[in-house]
Amino acid sequence: MQLQRPSLIQEQRLKMTPQIYQSIKLMELPVADLRETIEAELERNPALEVVTDHTTVSLDALPFKETDTYFETSSDAGFIRRGGDEAADEQHKFIEGVLSRKETLQDHLLWQLQMEPIDLTTRRLSELVIQNLNEDGFHKEPVALLLKDTPPDLVRKVLRQVQVLDPVGTATADYREALQVQCELLPDPPVGIVKALSYLELLERGKFAEVAKKLDCTVADVEEIFECIRELSPFPGRRFASGETRYVVPDVQVVKKAGELVIILNDEEIPVLGISPFFMKLGNDSKHKQDKPVRDFVRENIKEARWFIYSINQRNHTLLRVSRAVVECQRPFFERGPQYLAPLTLGDIAGALGVHETTVSRTANGKYLQTEWGVYELRHFFSNSISGAGSGGSRYSKEGVKEIIRELIGDEDRHFSDQEIAGLLAKRGIPLARRTVAKYRNELDLGSSYAR
Repeated sequence: MQLQRPSLIQEQRLKMTPQIYQSIKLMELPVADLRETIEAELERNPALEVVTDHTTVSLDALPFKETDTYFETSSDAGFIRRGGDEAADEQHKFIEGVLSRKETLQDHLLWQLQMEPIDLTTRRLSELVIQNLNEDGFHKEPVALLLKDTPPDLVRKVLRQVQVLDPVGTATADYREALQVQCELLPDPPVGIVKALSYLELLERGKFAEVAKKLDCTVADVEEIFECIRELSPFPGRRFASGETRYVVPDVQVVKKAGELVIILNDEEIPVLGISPFFMKLGNDSKHKQDKPVRDFVRENIKEARWFIYSINQRNHTLLRVSRAVVECQRPFFERGPQYLAPLTLGDIAGALGVHETTVSRTANGKYLQTEWGVYELRHFFSNSISGAGSGGSRYSKEGVKEIIRELIGDEDRHFSDQEIAGLLAKRGIPLARRTVAKYRNELDLGSSYAR
């Protein structure tokens, strides 16, 4: 018979405290997000205060000039006078530019629809179709579902009404239908162009003779059709895409000074924090030593403020160490250009710094580094070799070879095929299969030799 007896077992466990969790999260934040987190912590913790903030400038510190902007003391409180009527006109133009927004595809189509002499039902259904378009000009939801209770003849009329608007070819299911609509509306289309859309893959690969046989026409006719199709837009709505610019704030800058690479941490965007003297005095005030709730509140906030400041300093210190190690390993890149990017893994940097790979990963995630060759994400410098064996394989990295391919295509006198590019790489000592060249070219968003 077995008996259950209580026993003591001694073991070690790593428990993640809120402070450690906060430190890890701060390590992951890029400089823009870090500033937002600091602002939120300043609002939450009264013991924390800003000692110095380089991102703000006092208006009192700026010299006053007679041409500076000021408000006129008149009944028109919104009128701004700046150095005369000409400057005032410029000011109004600036305000109008700020308040304006880019025209969307829907705006452009709805504006044209208002000018069309159509009945109310067709107009209402056409507006519904327009609002259902994505940024390419294609249907988001199937038309059969969107207009399920509408007679088929009216559906075709509504679709055609939108398709003929500028840009021609919207309100279609995909790029093939968009091209078909554009071909049908051409003033003088080549014979067989609509049928040729079924052989777009062959046309792209330059198989004109094969397409000519299928269309029962000459190769010259197919070449004319191909040139005509190239003038069309397979994604008609894209020229109205928002294309919002996302501004990146570099966390680290690498510059050359006196022949040496200098690493500069971007601490101008991060305010210098400190403990509020009022709270420090409050914590040491003998009057509140007997008031336990007040004393605990003050001490807890001071403790959290100190840990927050320590975590930010630790984040900056680790980022600087990782950046310094990356620059040392990728020195040819910083001195000679992107095509000299060497294979590098997180494990290489972790081993050099004596930290875990996850620490390097968190530090590199979302951080940007400004170089002579442009602004790159820190993760860009971690690239496997073309042999796929980490940094212990080929001395050429995948990203470095992709930059060489970009350079070859950009400098080509004629359009190199993927096989010819593979041959040029082989002459440089970079053995790469044709299909791998095609893969890298597609990742660079570069078309084939026929598309180029």
